[in-house]
Order: sequence, then C-alpha cells, then structure tokens
Amino acid sequence: MSSNFLESYLPESNTWDEMFTQEHQIRSPYKKIIDYLANESADDLNKKEELAKRLFMSQGITFTVYNSGEGIEKIFPFDIIPRILTASDWSFIEKGIKQRLKALNFFLKDIYSNMFIIKDRVIPIEMIYSCPHFLREMFNVSVPYDIYVHIAGIDLIRDFDGTYYVLEDNLRTPSGVSYMLENREITKRLFPDLLPQCKVRSVTEYPNILYKNLMSLSPRQISNPTIVLLSPGIYNSAYFEHTTLARLMGVELVEGKDLLVDNHKVFMKTTNGRQQVDVIYRRVDDEYLDPLVFNPESVLGVAGIMSAYRKGNVAIVNAVGNGVADDKAIYSYVPQMIKYYLNEEPLLKNVPTYKLDDPEHKDYVFNNIDKMVIKKTNGSGGYGMLMGYNATDLEIDTYKAEVLKDPRQFIAQPTISLSAAPCYLNKQLHPRRIDLRPFALCGPNGIEIVPGGLTRVALKEGSLVVNSSQGGGSKDTWVLAS
Repeated sequence: MSSNFLESYLPESNTWDEMFTQEHQIRSPYKKIIDYLANESADDLNKKEELAKRLFMSQGITFTVYNSGEGIEKIFPFDIIPRILTASDWSFIEKGIKQRLKALNFFLKDIYSNMFIIKDRVIPIEMIYSCPHFLREMFNVSVPYDIYVHIAGIDLIRDFDGTYYVLEDNLRTPSGVSYMLENREITKRLFPDLLPQCKVRSVTEYPNILYKNLMSLSPRQISNPTIVLLSPGIYNSAYFEHTTLARLMGVELVEGKDLLVDNHKVFMKTTNGRQQVDVIYRRVDDEYLDPLVFNPESVLGVAGIMSAYRKGNVAIVNAVGNGVADDKAIYSYVPQMIKYYLNEEPLLKNVPTYKLDDPEHKDYVFNNIDKMVIKKTNGSGGYGMLMGYNATDLEIDTYKAEVLKDPRQFIAQPTISLSAAPCYLNKQLHPRRIDLRPFALCGPNGIEIVPGGLTRVALKEGSLVVNSSQGGGSKDTWVLAS
C-alpha cells in the first residue's frame, strides 16, 4: 500500500510541502501517520472517509452557500489526513499571535479615546475616518478591562520557503471554531490510537476557556451571571456553530426577539418572566445590533442595546466597532502598531500590501496585475476578489473600473503560494493548498490559544482559495507536544 500511496503524491514546485522536504524525505512529524496509512488498505481508508461523511451529516455539520441557488445547506467537506505542526512551530505561532493581538487591542482602545497613533502620524487620519467600520458611537465608551477583541481568528499561510505570514485578522465575529472542535471529535473516531501515540495536544478546552472569560466580564458581581449567545437565527451561515457553542458552554441561545431593553438594562424573556442579561456573546454584526443607532431596518438586533452597553450594564463580546482594526487597508499598518505600542519587532510577517488609493501603488499593481490578488478591504468569504493569474482580460478591465470608482475600498497583495498538505482524494494522496486559522481568547488574565485551529483546504486542484463558500474544505490540525 505505502509505496503506491506515495508514488501518486507529486509535491508542487515552488511550494512548501508540509509532509515532504525538498529532498523528498518525509518530515518527521508525518512519519507515524504515513506508517499507519501504509498498513491500511484503500478499502479501510474509504470506510473511514464514508464514516466521517456520515458523522458530519448526522450531526448537522453544515454551512450555507448564499449564491449557489441549489438549496441552502451543504455538508462541510472534511479530509481525513490531519495537518501536523511541531511543538516549536506552534510555540512561534502562539507568541506571534499574542504579540499581534496585544497591539490590536491597544490600537482599538487608542482609536476610540486619545488617538495618539494618529497624532503621532503613524497612521493617517483619513485611513481611519474613511473606514466604514470605524464607529463614532464607540468614542469614549468604557469596555471591561479595556478588552475589545475577546475572540480572534487569525489567518496564517506559509510561503514557498516555509515562512509564516498573517493573511488577515478576524476581530469582529470570527467563525469556524466549531469545525475545529468537530474535526477533532471525528478524528478521534477514525484514528483512536494515533492521537495518543503522536502526543497530539487537546483542543477541547476551548468552550471552557471562553465560558470562564465571559463569566469574568459580568458587570454585576454575582456568582451566576446570565450569559447568552445572540444569533441572527437559522438562516445564518454559521448557525450550526452558534448552537454548538451555546450547548458546549451551557448558555442560552437567543435571537433579537428574545431580548428587550428596559431602563438601560437588557432582559431575556423567559417562561418565568424577565431575567436580566449580564454578558452577550453576539454573532450579529455591528450594523444590525441596535436599530435605534445603526441600521433602522434591522430585526436581528435589540432596540436600546447600545445605551445599556454605554452605561456599563451589559458586556458585549466582541466589542462593538472592532471592524476598524481588521479592515484590510488598516492591516498594512499592524507591524507599525506593534512597534508603536509594544516597542517590539513583529514576529509574524504581514503579506506585502498595496493600497490602491495611493497612485504609485495603484500603477504598480495595474502593471503587474497577473501576479496580484485584489480584494475589497471589507469583503469576506473569498467573495469579490480578483485572482490576477487566472482572470480574463475582460474580468481584469471590469475589476479595474470598479477599483477606480472608490480606490480606498481595495487593496492588492502579491499571489502567495500557500503551503500544500496531503489529502486523501479518489483513493490516493494528493497535495492541496492550505491555510490555518488559530482561535485566540483574550480575558482579564491574558491571551489563551488552544493548540490547533481550523486548517482550511483548497480541494480543487491548482486552487489557492480555501473558503468553504468557494469549494474549500477542512482537516484536523494536530499540534504535537514537545
């Protein structure tokens, strides 16, 4: 089995392969799993793959594709071969993310109070004021412990030489953690002996750490504060995740219509009457949170919730207004933030980023468009991007015209190759491009990151787009103990 298995595996050129060295030697973290696979027949592996699909289906592990027009929910594709990280790689990633989040938290506190970073001309003021997610309503609002980002999903990729880069910071309502947890549960069923043999570190503490952090934010000093998870409802693409996290933490899952505000306090309607709510883990975006302050048409939020928040009668996680820190144009300033607030050199690199409202940057990008990826500064899910290397002339011209209408809303980055990991496809191993989204939790006692994260996979051959909405899947992420 083994030789035939590896013969079909052809590492891609100019790409960091997670399993093979350039000399085509198997990297040591992968040896145990390859030895294990060598003793399995294709039939056994197909059965494991089938079992994984059945488990995903029976547990309703789905996501929603809004533009496919073929029914609403899809099973989330899962690859049975784990992505493996060494203890030293993980230690570096963990330090880099903690450093980055400290700086981003300082930035949010600063931008909504003293604005020192603008007065010291590190970031131009128009960058902030032109950001649609900079909310003047958050100015001088006191947030508990000065923590704005309680939950972050930081997207990392590896270039052809193995260097880690941060692709983007998700600081508003980051999703995907339920897939990380479910992927691990399913892997335990598929490879029960392998996890302990390989000394794989656990990710299952995530809901407990999150719950402990939410408890600590309660404005009322009581032993059992009321915590709720506010969801936009069943039609949201991450609804499966909302139900999973509420269940694992043992908190109420609510929608806007289940809450009301009275005298600047938030209450949940229950069969026993009203119950005051202390902490809201919200998965509703800022603009829909309070129809009295933001979008008046919104039926997803709660009228008056911002007044309760300003008065300090309820804690909201993540804080309102965080979008200014994960805007893709602001992203290019994060290395300067780290130097400015922490007086440290950034550990994790940014992908070089060109701002298209800068005429020199724009000319350079337009002249080298076949080597560029252009994105909307506030887009997500892989929508609205131009991948220069495989776009037609017509697509390029149409996109350029779109950029010229409002250049501030676009950035460009060189096409980064993304590392490849082995995937089990059609009874053989093939390399497919991957990224990694570790989830960091910030509480009063510091930042904790469970060892692992969501590894997303571009399952289409040659594709660099890992988003589930664009045909991507995921795999379990193993961080080995040292």
